Amino acid sequence: MKFMLSIFNWKRCLWLSIIVLVSLVVLNFYGLYTNKFYILKPDNYIFPVLTCVHFTFLYVMAFKIREKEYTDAPMRNLEYALYVICLVYLFKLMDTVYILLSYREYADLIIPSTFLPMGVLILILQVSLPFLTVITFMHRKEKVGLYNFDNINGNIDPWP
Repeated sequence: MKFMLSIFNWKRCLWLSIIVLVSLVVLNFYGLYTNKFYILKPDNYIFPVLTCVHFTFLYVMAFKIREKEYTDAPMRNLEYALYVICLVYLFKLMDTVYILLSYREYADLIIPSTFLPMGVLILILQVSLPFLTVITFMHRKEKVGLYNFDNINGNIDPWP
């Protein structure tokens, strides 16, 4: 695992996570079967709202690393929420795999030529998101520290 942390150092992991998240938020509105963007579909807004937690965690972690601060309860709560959101990321990944595997079923119908290239791109991004998230958790453990439940309030600086 040290090898993975050296390849994906903290800044590289941060920027890759931001690029992947922004790309997936935009591509979340894209319909593979129709080659159109669906802005008015309410289901498409669930993923972008959930990524706000991920962006907030990345911001908090960058701030903690830059200011050399310790972990605190709000950061812990963000990370725990991100554990649950990772399940949503995995669900979206399985949904994309299902759509890509259904290509043969609908081969007789008119499927846009962008179906497979865009589907593979979305699949690669969705596979890399949980991977980068786990690497980010490992960087948090190494650079910011463990969540010390016995002394969680002792790490808070009372003076602004």
